[in-house]
This record gives sequence, structure tokens and C-alpha cells, in this order.
Amino acid sequence: MATPSSCVTTAPDDDRLHYGASMDVGDVVEDFELPDETGTPRKLSDLLTNGPVVLFFYPAAMTTGCTRESCHFRDLSAEFAAVNGQRVGISRDPVDKQHQFSEKHGFDYPLLSDADGTVARMMGVARKKGPPKRVTFVIDQDRRVVEVVKSEVRMNVHADRALAALKQLQTR
Repeated sequence: MATPSSCVTTAPDDDRLHYGASMDVGDVVEDFELPDETGTPRKLSDLLTNGPVVLFFYPAAMTTGCTRESCHFRDLSAEFAAVNGQRVGISRDPVDKQHQFSEKHGFDYPLLSDADGTVARMMGVARKKGPPKRVTFVIDQDRRVVEVVKSEVRMNVHADRALAALKQLQTR
């Protein structure tokens, strides 16, 4: 279960917490903690210490589309490292399924288990029924969203646009 931080610089919209509008560019992401594929608790604030985070929500581990998307993030490892981008996958799958997914495809980044959908609701990507929407957020070290990528069918666009946003951040 996610543990939101009590320190919030901007209050999230009530609608967003109940399947509403997605976080948008300029919004501040509340800190949260979820287990990764090994069961290790990971906090957003800790992940951000090494650089901006690319938080990509995918509907379900081990499915064709989610595998393509996640493998594209894996395959661009060197490019993300060059711009200090921290790739982090997240879905409602339990820790053990995330572990199987990561092991099978050799992912070199954490996969978070948002089993109860708390973070998906906070970010505005939860559906009333079923898995979260396929949305990627590029979050700068100050926890501000700098890019949002939405596409249910174009899997590669998530990593490609996130990488472009990180490159643009470096030029500021």
C-alpha cells in the first residue's frame, strides 16, 4: 500500500483522487512509497536524489503492449543514463508478478507495485475498473511534472518523449 508523505506543497484536486484529471505539467507530485519488484520500499523523494524520474504507468505486466513499452525503456538505458533519467515502471501488479516480469526481460530499473491503486489515483491515471491508464510522467528533482505522455497504443512514444523532455531539461 502506498504511503503518501504528509508534506505536500500543493494540494491535489479532490477529483483527481477519485479517478479524475491527470496530473499536468507544472503540478507538484506528492511523495509516496511503494514496494519494488524485490519487495524493497521505494520513495519518490529517494529516487529523485539521483536525477529526474520517468514514472511510467502500464496496465499489466507480461502483456504484449506493456512488454514492448517496458523493453523500449530498457533498450534506451544508456540514453537515459546520459541525461541522469531514473526510469521507474509502475502498475497494479503484485510484487511477485513484477519480479517475474523484470527477471524475464532483464529490466535494469525498478518496477513498483501499486496494488491498491493509491498512486494511480493520486496521479489521475486510475480507471474505475481495471488497470491504470498508460501514462508517463517526467518528474524533475523539485517534484514538478515537466512532461506527460499519454498513449494507449503507441508504446515507444513514452520512452522517446520522456527522453526528449530530459534532454530539454539539461539545456535550461
